[in-house]
Amino acid sequence: MSIGVHNIGQGCVTCLDYDEHYILTFPNGYGRQVNALFWSILTVPWIELGGECSISCSKTGYNASIVFHTKPFYGGKKHRITAEIFSPNDKKPFCSIEGEWNGVMYAKYTTGENSVFIDTKKMPTIKKKVRKLEDQDNFESRCLWKDVTYNLK
Repeated sequence: MSIGVHNIGQGCVTCLDYDEHYILTFPNGYGRQVNALFWSILTVPWIELGGECSISCSKTGYNASIVFHTKPFYGGKKHRITAEIFSPNDKKPFCSIEGEWNGVMYAKYTTGENSVFIDTKKMPTIKKKVRKLEDQDNFESRCLWKDVTYNLK
């Protein structure tokens, strides 16, 4: 048994220090549970990401193709990710990445160098900076959903 959410659209992330804008698409989300009664007693439901995404920067021309791999029914690992990063106008990637999106990812460069790309478990948690509700427009997320959030709490 499972449920899937297909994310449609794209996001834009701006790096102010470099005046760069990145357009990205999002993976699908899935809530999973093994279908058979016997197996559902032995397993715990899990959430996973799956599908292909892309990131591109119009200023630099660099882009990446990312695949979030869903766990196979038998065996396999959860949270797997692979990616390829391309220089402007190149058809072959200069870097390939693999690992777990919520753990360690490793980079393999065409130069032969291999290294840890990122270890998400060692990253510091940064507190969000959010404007006060009274300073937000009516359709900004926290203002729009404040009553729902209040009642859920």
